[in-house]
Amino acid sequence: MDKKTTRKKADIVTNDVFQSFIPVSMQARAAKGQELINASQMQLPFWDETTRRIPNELVRSALFNARNRNRKRIYLRDADIEVIGDGRIQYTGEELRQFDEIVWLELIHLSRGQTAGKVIEFTPYSFCKAVQWPLNNNSYERLRESLTRMQATSLSVYSKRLKAGISLSMIPIFTWKDENGKTLSKYKVTIAPQLIELFGDTYFTQIEWQQRLSLSPGLATWLHGYFASHRTPFPVKLETLYKGSGSTTKDLKDFKRQTKEALEALFKVGFLKEFEIDKAGLVHVIRAQYR
Repeated sequence: MDKKTTRKKADIVTNDVFQSFIPVSMQARAAKGQELINASQMQLPFWDETTRRIPNELVRSALFNARNRNRKRIYLRDADIEVIGDGRIQYTGEELRQFDEIVWLELIHLSRGQTAGKVIEFTPYSFCKAVQWPLNNNSYERLRESLTRMQATSLSVYSKRLKAGISLSMIPIFTWKDENGKTLSKYKVTIAPQLIELFGDTYFTQIEWQQRLSLSPGLATWLHGYFASHRTPFPVKLETLYKGSGSTTKDLKDFKRQTKEALEALFKVGFLKEFEIDKAGLVHVIRAQYR
């Protein structure tokens, strides 16, 4: 046996002997500490009540489109969703709109700081109150419809930072009735653990919640999210916003008018300091503030 092998075996024996002298209580605390570290790595970070968060790839895409709410929703199968900038999204399910994004933003908010895959419970009353909907059965039904819609989905997101991409259901589990068909006092929802990787440490957009809730769901809320995803928004073509928002307006001139009205709404709620649509069709905005 050579000297190197002898030293390695000696090191192993020494370590084993040293470990045997560590009190069991200390070993247990160390193991518990490692468990806490692992758990913290498998949960969304905690943020305050004034904001909501969404991954950049999603807020810069037509996943939650800005189409007319009265237009009949269509079912998509392995559809390529328009993304502005880096990224590619494929989606299967009933199309989602800005109304659904509000629900999803609140769900993610409720799951912040929680271990991935943990069941989130809430009453329809508390949820509708948080998103400032009328507290009645119509709102509860709209909430159930949106949650059910997002449960029956398959979403795949690819970008440079996501080496192999991420695939998930937007809401893996949603339960609002018991085995006897009786309505539960609290709805139960599970958020996909893969969302943690999708958010990353910095790849998310913070949404000013009161600003969002004061806007009518549609192009204004979509632009609110898109421009919030840039600290200093750069000029962007109307055609790019048209595709990114998923608009189905046939006339680009009409879309320009809609965009101007939406930008005026963003100015009124204090999100924008200045905006302009120049003759070349470039949209310029200056944010009033950002976090």
